Amino acid sequence: FTHLAEERGAPVARMVDVSAKSPGARRSATARATVRFPPEIVAELGLPSDGGEAHGPKGPIFATARLAGIMAAKRTSELIPLCHPLSLSCVEVDVRMEGSSSAVIECTATLAGGRTGVEMEALTGASVAALTVYDMCKAVSHRIEWSVELLRKEGGKRGTIDLEEENQ
Repeated sequence: FTHLAEERGAPVARMVDVSAKSPGARRSATARATVRFPPEIVAELGLPSDGGEAHGPKGPIFATARLAGIMAAKRTSELIPLCHPLSLSCVEVDVRMEGSSSAVIECTATLAGGRTGVEMEALTGASVAALTVYDMCKAVSHRIEWSVELLRKEGGKRGTIDLEEENQ
């Protein structure tokens, strides 16, 4: 493992030194969070199936989640130990309903010419956007469930990894 070193004979976590790597091509990663709403939220909030905005007791749910996801992706290294601070080129967060009781959040993080991947930034962005949806709806019900997964990673020594395609 590249994140483990030995100190006094015991393994310790360490940040990987990427200084010897040359800045490579563009790197990109996309993660998806799926938020499942219980019937009481669907009934009370009238969640849109047409791609519109959802409004809850605290205000616009999807717009707030989108901003939270972008902000979180940009600050991943402050939240996840051993992640390198990155100057992301772009973060895109899309939030939409899928069916009548699930919201899908996709976060894509992009880095032009980086030395390390951006999947942690995409996963953090999608995760915090999902947590924000929970926060915006918890006044109605706490029975909200969500899951997060990496869909795609591009760039780096392994090239493109498309987990969504592999799972089909």
